[in-house]
Amino acid sequence: MLPPRPLLAGLALALSSTAALADARSLDIVAPWEITGADPSTSGYVFGRMRVAETLVDTDASGRPAPGLATRWHQADDGLRWRFTLRDDARFHDGSPVTAEAVVTSLEHALAKPGILDSAPITAIEADGDEVVISLAQAFAPLPALLAHSTTLILAPAAYGDDGQVTEMIASGPYRVESLAPPQRLTVSRFDDYWGETPEIEQASYLAVGRGETRALMAESGDADIVFTLDPASRARLSRHDRLDLHAEPLPRTIVLKTNAGHPFLDDDRARRALGLAIDRPGIASGLLRHPEAAAAELFPESLGPWHLGLEADATRDLDQARALLAELGWEANGNGILERDGEPFRLTLRTFSDRPELPLVATALQDQWRELGVELEVAVGNASEIPSGHRDGSLELGLMARNYGLVPDPLGTLLDDFGSDPDAMGGDWGAMGWSDAELADWLDTLRHEADPDARAELATRVARRLHEAMPVIPVAWYQQTAAVNGALEGFSIDALERSYRIDELRWSE
Repeated sequence: MLPPRPLLAGLALALSSTAALADARSLDIVAPWEITGADPSTSGYVFGRMRVAETLVDTDASGRPAPGLATRWHQADDGLRWRFTLRDDARFHDGSPVTAEAVVTSLEHALAKPGILDSAPITAIEADGDEVVISLAQAFAPLPALLAHSTTLILAPAAYGDDGQVTEMIASGPYRVESLAPPQRLTVSRFDDYWGETPEIEQASYLAVGRGETRALMAESGDADIVFTLDPASRARLSRHDRLDLHAEPLPRTIVLKTNAGHPFLDDDRARRALGLAIDRPGIASGLLRHPEAAAAELFPESLGPWHLGLEADATRDLDQARALLAELGWEANGNGILERDGEPFRLTLRTFSDRPELPLVATALQDQWRELGVELEVAVGNASEIPSGHRDGSLELGLMARNYGLVPDPLGTLLDDFGSDPDAMGGDWGAMGWSDAELADWLDTLRHEADPDARAELATRVARRLHEAMPVIPVAWYQQTAAVNGALEGFSIDALERSYRIDELRWSE
């Protein structure tokens, strides 16, 4: 027997009200990374991940370039000109249309500031009808991949002041900024005139919390719905929480030791290889990171295709070979087991930071493992900014960090910054320090314009092998992104390229 019509109507109203409340409920996200302001050149990753702003080129589920604000693109036969055709239904949050002229203005501002476009030989960016035309001094095959980077987010003309600085975040994503309070908080609301599918979540917030223990407590208490970057101990504890779901995804981000190859203890590649041979990568991956598959004998994981050499991490520790290499360089153990040369002990300082909670743990493990080799390591845990500042002033000896080789769908852009052809700027803030290789730089330059897939694959493998031999940076482990998620959320997934938190794909189940 069917319920009376008034009861059916009441049930329908109740369900409708429940759905409306679910839609209106704020989705609260917590992650380690601070917001330095509204400008994409410094905080674009936050606005991209929160789906506030979009790029000309997006990525698909496999990490390959895909349509974004541009529906298609074409490279001229000589490789010196690219045309990007814009979609005709996109609007900015202030109601103005996303025109070719607006995109040109935004990209010109991006080009004038530090960012990924520095590695492209761009001579002009122009509007031609509904197309954006980018001219180059020389062919540059990975240009579409660079245009997927967060420093190239497209903003409305009204977002910029007369001096070219971003005064307000006005973009075109499915969410718009409601409030921005650097360095910690951002709140967003659904943009109902979005060109794509309308998200179910109406409101969301982002909070930057540096301490991993605090982030984990916020997940446990329900003060946050999604918490990113969990330390191993917190993961183990939160996995027993019946209200939370835990997620992990391997990323093209590698925990590496940045070496000062200009330091007298590290200026020979035999010394750097010896330090690499003294690392127990499987032990670190299993015992500290709780991900045995994370042990990295090389810089690039399998997901990066021809850049991956297929080396086995289990066979990488060899203390006898490490000692032999250092003996060739004149290092001998003293009575305390510490290596000395010309009366000077082999003592180095390693800088790292706690924003990524696993890094201090790994640093302590390296301290113990290198002590077996006879190397004294002092660990200094500070701010992430101390590694690039130490690079610039020459004071850095070793830096333990996580380097993302998947900032764009093609790692070439990052590698050009880290190991490119300018010896004075070699490595930038996060790449090689005091090291250069003219032949490798030539290979990277060739990859700028080489279009043949087989030739590109061969060059990629050659570059990866040379970096493995010289070890200007020493790989330790491949990074796993982790998240604790409110069990009432449906549709959650982790973007391996870390471009998006995919909040527009989520919905509340209750």
